[in-house]
Amino acid sequence: MHELSIATAIVESVLEFVEKKGASKVLAIRLAVGELSCVEPEQLRFCISSITEETPMENSALEIEKIDAEVLCPHCSYSGRPKYWEDALSSGPVATLQCPQCGKAAQASQGEDCCIRTIKYVA
Repeated sequence: MHELSIATAIVESVLEFVEKKGASKVLAIRLAVGELSCVEPEQLRFCISSITEETPMENSALEIEKIDAEVLCPHCSYSGRPKYWEDALSSGPVATLQCPQCGKAAQASQGEDCCIRTIKYVA
C-alpha cells in the first residue's frame, strides 16, 4: 500500500507549510491525483485521516481532484486519452501506455502526478 508513504509525504509537506505560515489550523486541502499515478483516492483519504490525528490537519476537509490520463504517441503522433484495459481485475478499466490509434507504446503526457493544489488554513 504505497498510499501510506504518499500520505505521509503530503502530511509532512502541509505541516511544514503551515508551521512556516504560523497557522493554527488547516481547514481544507485540495490534491490532484493523476489517473496513471496508481494512487487509490479512498485509500489515500483513509491514510491521511489516520495520520493527522492531534495535528493542525485533524478533521480538515480533503478534496481529491482526478487528473485524466493522456498520452502522446511518438509513432503516429496521436495525442489524447490512452487505451484502456477493460478486463483488469479492478473496479474499472485501467489506463495503459498503449496508443489507441496504432497500438504501439505511447508516452504519458498527463496524469502521472500526485500533488497538493491548495491549502486553506487559519493563521
